[in-house]
Amino acid sequence: MTAEAPSYRIQDRTVTLPCHVRDAASATASFLVDAGAARRLLPSLELDVVEVWPGRALFSVACIDYRDNDLGDYDEISLALFVRERRGGRGVPYLGPMLDLLRGRLPTCILHLPVNQEFTCEAGCTIWGFPKSVDDIDLQVADGRLRCRWEKEGRHVLSFDGPFGGGRTMPEQELRTYTVREGALHATRFVSRAEGMGFQRGGTRIELGDHPIAGELRALGLPRAALFSVCMGRMMARFEAPEKL
Repeated sequence: MTAEAPSYRIQDRTVTLPCHVRDAASATASFLVDAGAARRLLPSLELDVVEVWPGRALFSVACIDYRDNDLGDYDEISLALFVRERRGGRGVPYLGPMLDLLRGRLPTCILHLPVNQEFTCEAGCTIWGFPKSVDDIDLQVADGRLRCRWEKEGRHVLSFDGPFGGGRTMPEQELRTYTVREGALHATRFVSRAEGMGFQRGGTRIELGDHPIAGELRALGLPRAALFSVCMGRMMARFEAPEKL
């Protein structure tokens, strides 16, 4: 007997998992940040940041234009740390995490996930425990750049200016992200692939505003030069149900 797919009732609509993304464009920048400051931002003691150099953790900022998605057409910004479960051990220090990152095997923990639509905010919080909020996001693609500005409660949080465009293809990869849902740590598996992908060292500039979240980022050592930048002209993905750990 086949198990029935989990479904949720959100704002008089039924969302059945897995959740499919059929078309999205994104730009992501990864940065080396202070590991101690990063640990203080983690929402669960069961997680630890991954150090790829002594005292240095990996942090990413992603700006995403969801154009065709089961949760709607909306813009999103993700602030995330690359992490590991403490119970799993450290593995090979420094080199191991960097190789896992390049292979797309390094899990994340999302710290903030602002969106500009109410439905996806409620769905993301209810189903997966994603830390979504409805904020002002202005995302534009022009002249080979993706530019995005995030304002929250009338105050500037950050601006992102990264390269956009490429001809590579990313084969399907299975990834994992952690959230705290109803007080317990959960892991969500998702599979993604992409066309029109570009990759380069550096390439992205961020500017921080005066909102308290910008203060969190300054404590990490931002703004600073990006370690590398990745863009996807068309990203497709499938998000599974969260699993309690």
